[in-house]
Amino acid sequence: MELHDVWFVLIAVLWIGYFFLEGFDFGVGVLTKLLARNRPERRVLINTIGPVWDGNEVWLLSAGGATFAAFPEWYATLFSGFYLPLLLILACLIVRGVAFEYRAKRPEEHWQRNWENAIFWCSLLPAFLWGVAFGNIVRGVKLDENHEYVGNVLDLLNPYALVGGLVTLTLFTFHGAVFTALKTVGEIRERARKLALWVGLAAAVLALIFLLWTQVENGDGQSLVALVVAVAALVAALVANQAGREGWSFAFSGVTIVAAVAMLFLTLFPNVMPSSLNDEWSLTVTNASSSPYTLKIMTWCAVIATPVVMLYQGWTYWVFRKRIGTQHIAANAASGAKH
Repeated sequence: MELHDVWFVLIAVLWIGYFFLEGFDFGVGVLTKLLARNRPERRVLINTIGPVWDGNEVWLLSAGGATFAAFPEWYATLFSGFYLPLLLILACLIVRGVAFEYRAKRPEEHWQRNWENAIFWCSLLPAFLWGVAFGNIVRGVKLDENHEYVGNVLDLLNPYALVGGLVTLTLFTFHGAVFTALKTVGEIRERARKLALWVGLAAAVLALIFLLWTQVENGDGQSLVALVVAVAALVAALVANQAGREGWSFAFSGVTIVAAVAMLFLTLFPNVMPSSLNDEWSLTVTNASSSPYTLKIMTWCAVIATPVVMLYQGWTYWVFRKRIGTQHIAANAASGAKH
């Protein structure tokens, strides 16, 4: 296996890790409107991801940085062709981070309500847009002979990509619901489990349509295995959720995301960005990669840094592993007087 193949796999792993981790905190952000009934409950939901949401985004930064260094041609074409949707995602991530920090700085009703609305919308939109973006990458976009994107924003809003957006939105919301059930106690835990059932069923239908569509268009034997694993894991997550086994349900919903994203990368390889105009104009792991020396240096850096980052993030989740409920929210904290 050549180094550019290795880095394609590593970038796939980074995106899988990002969607597994950021997926549930996007889902929790969406649930601040769908599940929480009052301000203390919204505070409980925010507190479940408060210690970890920013660490989850490290995976996105790593994936973007690795793409820039290992496949500069892919990075340039992707970020120029998908400029507006990626800019919208970036703006949402910035506003969302500010909302987490600023929501409780003042006690006024309208102040907190506005930041809570920001958390909801800036969780929902990226959860949808990431599916649209990856749907277009797998389906192929209008690249010319110079590997430049010659389409427009409306070309990205095709049926396949829109279904992909609905899949990531519903799947992340389900992932967030089972995470909420795992991390909370009392009535909010029970309601999270009930909501997870209905959101999970919707995600199952949409995911089956999208993954079968992907398999028919671009799949092979390996992607078929990933499809079967994703569907089986989602069914297992729903069964575990109904049985009140939140830990198993969260684990299986995570496996669903891992298998589904892995399937997309399996159908994509050896391309990194197919051209819908001419197969010969597609970007591949060969023509989009950096020099072998650059990839070699990057590999040594990754070998040293990756275990440290993963150990630190794992330790963070271990420290903040306990369940919380409204009884753990002080009256002045729930009202927003202070953290």
